[in-house]
Amino acid sequence: MSYLDYFNPAPPPKRRMNWLHRIGYAIVIFLLLPYLIAPLYLFITPISTPMLWRYLTGQRVERIVRPLDAISPTVPLAVIASEDQRFCSHGGIDWTELRKAVEDAEDVEDLRGGSTLTQQTVKNLFLWSGRSYVRKALEFPLSAWVDLILPKRRIMELYLNVAEWGPNGEFGVEAGSRRAFNRSASELGYGEAALLAAILPNPRVRNARQPGPGVRRLAGIYERRAMGAGGLAACIRRR
Repeated sequence: MSYLDYFNPAPPPKRRMNWLHRIGYAIVIFLLLPYLIAPLYLFITPISTPMLWRYLTGQRVERIVRPLDAISPTVPLAVIASEDQRFCSHGGIDWTELRKAVEDAEDVEDLRGGSTLTQQTVKNLFLWSGRSYVRKALEFPLSAWVDLILPKRRIMELYLNVAEWGPNGEFGVEAGSRRAFNRSASELGYGEAALLAAILPNPRVRNARQPGPGVRRLAGIYERRAMGAGGLAACIRRR
């Protein structure tokens, strides 16, 4: 035994293996936990990871949970028209749109165009906001699982209540509607719903209360789509 070995002995192999096993178990539990929790969301509406972070850091959070029946039907139509036009037909992942997004993307930062409402809901409830290949790898199978165990109507209801809809901690469409129009989400027409849908990619910069030309242009597109395609949201009318 050398002088250094005497003062820095290696840990016994058995103890080292015990720690490796514990770390392995912890990782497995961390990965499986969302799959075990997700069925509970059929009955409860949780907070999102961005909300949790704001609570932990002492920042403002405003959210009023609303059942889908208490939200104007123009809102899910506008959101589907803007974010996920095959929401009712895919299994949590829209492979057609994803393939187009991958072909057009230079890196993972450009892949939002292929992200479904289910994927965005999963991201909000279980994952983090920064984009990375690791997050996408976790997001895909979990999105398929959520789509399997929760009806589309419930996924939409969760999304509308956890999405960020304002620059100062406004989460959920009720808080977003009150901030933008000083009205309940139950009272929104197609134009107002389309404006809220148009700010979804970046509600901290885009403003539905004072929309710029770009937001107005997008809102006009989404409003026309929503008004002309009531069948887009057929799946959320099923109980």
